Amino acid sequence: MKKISVLGSTGSVGQQTLEIVRNHPDKFKIIGLAVMSNIDDLELQINEFKPKVVTVFQKEKAEILAKRISSNTKVLWGMEGLIEVASHNDADIVLNSVVGSIGLLPTLAAIESKKDIALANKETLVAGGEFVMEKSIKNNVNILPVDSEHSAIFQCLRGEKKTELNKIILTASGGPFRTWEYDDIKNAKSKDALKHPNWDMGKKISIDSATLMNKGLEVIEAKWLFDLNIDEIEVIIHPQSIIHSMIELKDNSIIAQLGVPDMKLPIQYALTYPDRIEGNVEKLDFSVFNTLTFSEPDLKRFPCLGLAYKAIEIGGTMPCAVNAANEILVDYYLKDKIGFYDIPKYIEKTMDKHKAFKYNTVEELLDVEKWVRIWLEDNI
Repeated sequence: MKKISVLGSTGSVGQQTLEIVRNHPDKFKIIGLAVMSNIDDLELQINEFKPKVVTVFQKEKAEILAKRISSNTKVLWGMEGLIEVASHNDADIVLNSVVGSIGLLPTLAAIESKKDIALANKETLVAGGEFVMEKSIKNNVNILPVDSEHSAIFQCLRGEKKTELNKIILTASGGPFRTWEYDDIKNAKSKDALKHPNWDMGKKISIDSATLMNKGLEVIEAKWLFDLNIDEIEVIIHPQSIIHSMIELKDNSIIAQLGVPDMKLPIQYALTYPDRIEGNVEKLDFSVFNTLTFSEPDLKRFPCLGLAYKAIEIGGTMPCAVNAANEILVDYYLKDKIGFYDIPKYIEKTMDKHKAFKYNTVEELLDVEKWVRIWLEDNI
């Protein structure tokens, strides 16, 4: 039985994780849960799964929750609470599905505590990939990807030699604006960008999918996860989201991982790795899903993808700066403070202003994020 702490337990990935645990009570036990502010859903989860510890990032909400529950579950708050849930002695694996770079510190704490990481928080590797991977190797910890694309690559690479790999191919649905003209996208509101055609995701990742920054962040993440050069990572638009990603080998053969668009499959695989167990994911019926199409990404309509490639080519702290800028700008867009193409516009301005350097500590990355926030607030 694997004992799990779930960071972001009331979000989409967190809830699907708990559904897997619910369906396999003999395989998994919940040790800790963490949320930003949703104490109503967290209270229901506490009553069902009886975790030893939970944390609510907002202290006021944590205090309200502590008065409402009658179990022996310990209630914490803030970053210290998030780190304690991530590094709890009884946890074997930490599923990190919090949104944003807030996931970096608890991931590092879990690694230092020798916990395997089921990683759905892509910003952890985007902001501090080199640092995180070095720590995971030093502590003999597995970083198990939960993103459907990286899970697909992870599965395709099993049994293959790294020296025989030509490249990986990350597939992208193209998001809700795939067929829209530039001028229409320019005037699109956040409510339009949230209407993803295939996946049920949180607001931030839905906007990232609409801008293709989600794929750009995945390119950066893939570099660190699979120890690749940037020219070994290709992105292709695949609207049906049936092929979750592929690898191309030296003999030019392609290996792909397929399945219906359902996050429970990569979540469960990360939790059970290196084994597989019965799942509740719909089987892929080729009589229904009988058309698969592909096209090149359009960097004019979706410039964020190109900016992500540029960030990793520059290296050092530039991906951290881009990630921080994107988080802030997506929040502005969701609040209708800026337009759709203001997101890449101000990301590029941030890149022009930031002088990237090789970082050695987490504190340096946090300082970069702080600088980005202040600079954007002063310049938008």
